[in-house]
Amino acid sequence: MRLRLVLASAVTLTSCFAAAAAAQGTRPLKASDFYHLRDVGAPRISPDGAWVAYTVTTTDSAKDKSDSDVWMVSWDGTRTLRLTSSPEGESNPRWSPDNRYLSFVSGRFESKGGQLWLLDRAGGEAVRLTDLKGGVADYEWSPDGTRIVVTSHDPDPEEAKPDSLKDKNPKPIVVDRYAFKRDYAGYLNRQRDHLWIVDVATKKGVQLTTGDFDDRMPRWSPDGRRIAFVSRREGKDPDRENNSDVYVVDAVAGSTPQRLTSWRGDDSEPVWSPDGAWIAYLQSGEPQLSAYAQETIAVIPSTGGTPRLLAATLDRDVGDLSWTPDGRTIRFILGDDRAVHLATVPAEGGAVTRLIDGRRVIWTYDAAPDGRLVARAATATTTPELFAVEKGALRALTHVNDSLLAQLALGTTEDVDFKNKDGLTVGALLVKPAGFQAGKKYPLLLWIHGGPNGQDQHAFAFQRELYAANGYLVLAVNYRGSSGRGQAWKKAIFADWGNKEVQDLLAGVDHVISLGIADPERLGIGGWSYGGILTDYIIATTTRFKAASSGAGSALQTTMYGTDQYIYQYENELGAPWKNPKLWEKLSYPFYKADRIKTPTLFMGGEKDANVPITGSEQMYMALKSLGVDAQLVVYPGQFHGISRPSFVLDRYQRYLGWYDKYLRPVTP
Repeated sequence: MRLRLVLASAVTLTSCFAAAAAAQGTRPLKASDFYHLRDVGAPRISPDGAWVAYTVTTTDSAKDKSDSDVWMVSWDGTRTLRLTSSPEGESNPRWSPDNRYLSFVSGRFESKGGQLWLLDRAGGEAVRLTDLKGGVADYEWSPDGTRIVVTSHDPDPEEAKPDSLKDKNPKPIVVDRYAFKRDYAGYLNRQRDHLWIVDVATKKGVQLTTGDFDDRMPRWSPDGRRIAFVSRREGKDPDRENNSDVYVVDAVAGSTPQRLTSWRGDDSEPVWSPDGAWIAYLQSGEPQLSAYAQETIAVIPSTGGTPRLLAATLDRDVGDLSWTPDGRTIRFILGDDRAVHLATVPAEGGAVTRLIDGRRVIWTYDAAPDGRLVARAATATTTPELFAVEKGALRALTHVNDSLLAQLALGTTEDVDFKNKDGLTVGALLVKPAGFQAGKKYPLLLWIHGGPNGQDQHAFAFQRELYAANGYLVLAVNYRGSSGRGQAWKKAIFADWGNKEVQDLLAGVDHVISLGIADPERLGIGGWSYGGILTDYIIATTTRFKAASSGAGSALQTTMYGTDQYIYQYENELGAPWKNPKLWEKLSYPFYKADRIKTPTLFMGGEKDANVPITGSEQMYMALKSLGVDAQLVVYPGQFHGISRPSFVLDRYQRYLGWYDKYLRPVTP
C-alpha cells in the first residue's frame, strides 16, 4: 500500500507540470514513454555508398522484451526499408564487398549464441551461414568476399547434453583462474574466444587461433592474406596483466601469430592502411591506470617495427579509428568536455582537425570506399539518429523518434562551470524543466554518472529528462575522475576514492544554489554504479540531502575483493587488503560512518550483478535499517549490472520518482 501511495504521488506531480507543457502544445515526458523510444544502432554504409544499414531496437511491453531488426536507408534519405522482422532479433549488419549480401548475427531458430546469416539483396529469405557451437560475436568480411573471420567462444562440453539432462545432473563449477568472474558471463572457465575463418560458398569453418587466452577485434589485411587481432598472451598468467597486444596471423589454419606491439599496457582497435603497409591502433596508458584509461592513436608497420604516436599531446579521449581512402589521414572519435566530435589527424603526424563538433555527441560512424561518411549522433534534446556527413555538416537520414519527440516538452540543457575548493574549474550540465521561470526556486537532483571513467555529455538522457519533466532541476557534474578533461583529471582520484569527487559534486550543488534557482531545503542525490558508490560517500559526509537513491553501489569496499570483477585494479591501485588495510578502511568510510547518515535512501541492484554485486547495497541497506533511517532495498531478479528487462526499467523509473517526491515534495513553480 505504501508503494502505491508513493507512485501515485509521482503521477500527481506529473500532472502538475502538464499545464505548463500544454501551453507549448506539447506534454511532459512520462516514465512509460521509454516503451515508445526506438534506438538506432551503428550504421554500415554499402560499398557503393548508396545505402546505409542499421538496426532499430524496439520494446514490447506485452512480451516484456526488446527486439532489434535490420533496416536500411538510401543515401539521399528518401527510401527506408525494413529487412528483418524475426522475434529473436538481429544485430551487427555488414555488407559483403561486392554489395550482394547483407550479413547479420541472430539467434533465430534457437541457434546457440547467435549465428551469422546472409540476406541476398536480390531477394529471398535470409540463410544461416554458420553453426558454431560457441556462437558468433565480432566478424568481418574478407576483401574479396569469399571468407569471413569470426570470433567464437570455445564450446562448453555441458552444452552438448540435452537441457533435461543438464538440469538433472549439473556439474560443480570449478574455478582455477585469477580473474574468475565477469558480469553477464558469471564464473569464468578455461573456454576462451578464438578466431575462425568461414568459407562463404561451402559454409565450412576452420579454427584459426587456439590457446588459453581470448582473441578479439579481427581485421583483414587489404590483400586478404593476413588478419590483425588483439589478445592477451604475454606473461605467465595473462589474467594478472593489464596488457593486450596487436597480433598478425596468416589467414591459414595452423599459422603462428606474430606479436606486433609490445607496450606494457593495452593496445587495441587495429585498422589496416589501404596499402596494407601500416596498422593504426589505440595505445592505452600505464597498466595500473586501467580504471582511468585514456588512449593515444598509434601507427606501426604491419610487418613489425617501432610504433609512432600521433597527436600525443592531444590529452583527450579517442577511439573508432579508420583510414581515408588515400591512406594519408586517420579519422577518429574525439571526446572533449561534455561533447564528442568527429576528427582527423595526418597519418604522418600533425594537427588534429575537427570535422564535426558542437554541443552534441557523435557515437560512431562508418565510411564508404569513396569517402562518404555516415554518423550516429545525438544532442541533449534529440535521440541518436543517422546522419550523412557532408562538408562539415550533418544531414539527417533517419527519423525514428521524431513523432514522439514532437509531442514532448523537454528540458533545457545548459553548460555550467564553477570552481572547486582547489581552485580548479569543474564542468557540469544543468537541466531545467520545460517552462522554467526565473526567480522561482526548484528542487534540485544531483545525478552522478558512473565509471568513473565517463562523462555527462550533450546527448539525450531519458532519466535526466524524466526528472526535469517532474519539476526538478538536474545537475550532472563531471567530477575529477571523469573523462573528457585529460589524463591528469582522470587519475586525480587514484587510490583516493570519495574525496575529490565529493568536493567537486558538492561545489556544483553550492554553485547552483548560489544562482538563486535551487531550493537548498529540497536537495536530492542519486546515481548508479560508481554514481551509487559516490552517493554513499556523500550521504555519509553531509546530511543536507533529503532523499537519495544508490543503485549498484558499495561502501564496505573490503567485501568487494574477490566478489566482483575488479581484482586487477584492486591489487594494483590499492594493494591487497592484508597489505594496505588502513587504505581499505579509509575508502570504506560510508559503511564505518553509517551512523552519520540521516538521508532516507533507496538502494537498488541486479541479483546477478558481478560488476558491483548486490552485497554492496544490501550492507548499506542493513546499516541504515539498523540505525532507524528510512531505507528500502529493491533487488531485480535475474538482472546484471545493467537493468534490461523492460518492466524492471519502468519500475525503476517509477520508484525513483516516488522516492524523491515523497521527501522533496516539489511543487509547480
